[in-house]
Amino acid sequence: MKIAIVDESAARASIIEEGLSELDEPEIHILTQRQGLLARIEEISPDIVLIDLGNPSRDVLEEYFTVSRALAKPIAMFVDQSDDDAIAASIDAGVSAYVVDGLASNRIKPLLDLAVKRFNAFARLQTDLAEAKGKLAERETIDRAKRILMDSKGVTEPEAYAELRRKAMSSNRRIAEIAEAVVTAHDLMGGK
Repeated sequence: MKIAIVDESAARASIIEEGLSELDEPEIHILTQRQGLLARIEEISPDIVLIDLGNPSRDVLEEYFTVSRALAKPIAMFVDQSDDDAIAASIDAGVSAYVVDGLASNRIKPLLDLAVKRFNAFARLQTDLAEAKGKLAERETIDRAKRILMDSKGVTEPEAYAELRRKAMSSNRRIAEIAEAVVTAHDLMGGK
């Protein structure tokens, strides 16, 4: 497992590194500079990113949230103190685990596991949502194509659907593809 530890304090980073000693030969990269952080993390391409901020200012916190939004990786963030706004911002930024006053070596491994599991669960939800939106868009296109056929040919809805289905089967394509072609052709011909 490739792990990036982001911490400006080498002493605090060593606490996190010690907590990772239970893992089976992890490849650990410690990043202590904020400058060019996103590029360095992308270059390393870690499986997970652990960020220890200690007691960050609002600007520093927002800077790290920007990094979090750009990465499609599980991220665990450690801070000494927090407020409701920072917690809400961490969720919006895609931070998988936001740990307040919890930097202890014996807690690192369970928190790493939590961050990975939450990230994977959220990724599954995003995939399901994208799939549902895609199906809804296809359904809307099919419904529009049926209306076009009903208006132009004077057929019923079941007949319009049957025609779309026949064309899809005869051309070995999906009904949604045929419907998209009907809608596109209608739009090109100036239909409304």
